[in-house]
Amino acid sequence: MGEGSSEVVMAGQGSSKTPSFSKKSPLSQGSINMHAVQCENCLKWRVIDTQDEFEEIRYKFIEEPFHCSQKANCSCDDPADIEYNSSRTWVIDKPNLPKTPQGFRRSLVLRKDYSKLDAYYFTPTGEKLRTRTQIAAYLKDHPECKGISATDFDFASPKIMRDTIPEDVEQKHYVSANKKAKMTQDDI
Repeated sequence: MGEGSSEVVMAGQGSSKTPSFSKKSPLSQGSINMHAVQCENCLKWRVIDTQDEFEEIRYKFIEEPFHCSQKANCSCDDPADIEYNSSRTWVIDKPNLPKTPQGFRRSLVLRKDYSKLDAYYFTPTGEKLRTRTQIAAYLKDHPECKGISATDFDFASPKIMRDTIPEDVEQKHYVSANKKAKMTQDDI
């Protein structure tokens, strides 16, 4: 990410080489507010106007990959709407995640150390839910949410593209439990 820049891009994996979904945002305390998808044919990034549109494309991405022609007045001949580079932080989202149920809103917030995005859901009544257990309890207490199950919500955290994290961000270096155990045994 360039010096003084504060954007985050969320991306889903379309091929092993490049991200296929993206969310980009000027960081407002680490949140995402722009979405983009990569065309399967030309690999150009197209900005998607709303989170709902983005989720619809992401939900059926494997069966129906995105093409520039799906966006109004757009073709593969047009320049890209956005470029993958380190002028903003990019994260990869998984394809085919369930769409957020109607009336709810999914929010992803980037941790200050850029280690992870945390997923939250806001209910139609404005409550912030952090776990499936909280969602199940909310749905039980609100019978008007018929046809919605806790399994309709996904808390998967998109993968942060390390090559786009700002150089001035202090990142935690996590050591796996296996490495810790091995290091302890080796140190004896």
